[in-house]
Amino acid sequence: MILQQPMKLFFMFLSQNKALNVAAKRWGLKVGASQVVAGKNIESAIAKVKELNKQGLTCTLDHLGEFVDSKEEATAATEYCLKTLDAMASTGVDCNLSLKMTQLGLDISEDFCLENMRRIVGTAKQYNNFVRIDMEDYSHCQQTLEILKELRKDYDNVGTVIQAYLIRAEEDIRSLKGISLRLVKGAYKESPEVAFQDKAKIDENYFNIIKNHLLSGSYTAIATHDHHIIEKVISFAKENGIKNSQFEFQMLYGFRTDLQLELVKKGYTMRVYVPFGQDWFGYFMRRLAERPQNVAFALRGLFSK
Repeated sequence: MILQQPMKLFFMFLSQNKALNVAAKRWGLKVGASQVVAGKNIESAIAKVKELNKQGLTCTLDHLGEFVDSKEEATAATEYCLKTLDAMASTGVDCNLSLKMTQLGLDISEDFCLENMRRIVGTAKQYNNFVRIDMEDYSHCQQTLEILKELRKDYDNVGTVIQAYLIRAEEDIRSLKGISLRLVKGAYKESPEVAFQDKAKIDENYFNIIKNHLLSGSYTAIATHDHHIIEKVISFAKENGIKNSQFEFQMLYGFRTDLQLELVKKGYTMRVYVPFGQDWFGYFMRRLAERPQNVAFALRGLFSK
């Protein structure tokens, strides 16, 4: 346990290293990443989604990408999101789309990013599909919510993510009543000024925002691998007459697959977050940072090559 915090900081540092991120694109899915990233292209990702659908699991696809600082890259990422929506529609898979707006030009221009988002959400609407805006670090939080507000004026098929470790999370939940939200604990390193640092406090706030969003009648995606939280949510829903159709559980591709299938057998919607693409390094390092146990993925991948 003594090594847990230094190890977390180490992997978070690696996740933000642009040079390593660029190099990783040349490595391929090494050091265990293939266990948690569903291939490098749309075809491989759709194939994985089909396999998961056959097991009763629904999915969300995320074309990985970070550190986009040119309009050309952002436009290419937008086109790839559109191709992904096309592929979902043509294959009939049970899957929606997740994305990060920094990949679509958020750090270049909010108006430019909003334009790209309108193209994506509009296409998804035509396909009767849904787009989830992933929440990134705190510096992008308010921007994300402002763009979501603009999109919601014209589209009802878009939602975002609220992170329980942020002090502002409870207030954000209240202001987003009626919007489909994915609720998570949080995966970025943030300062004590904006985020709770104590695990027990984060867990407490996480369950509180889950309860608040459910009680408001809003659709709630509970994204966690913590079986204690899952059990508490199930009990809370039953005690308060909340139907299974009002919420779903979400987990990452490659993690706790037995628990995923167990929830399906119990009649709950279980959505798997399926990342894919060549820009996998930052995502994978954050997964290693979240829990020391995840390092076993990397070691198995390293010694199996």
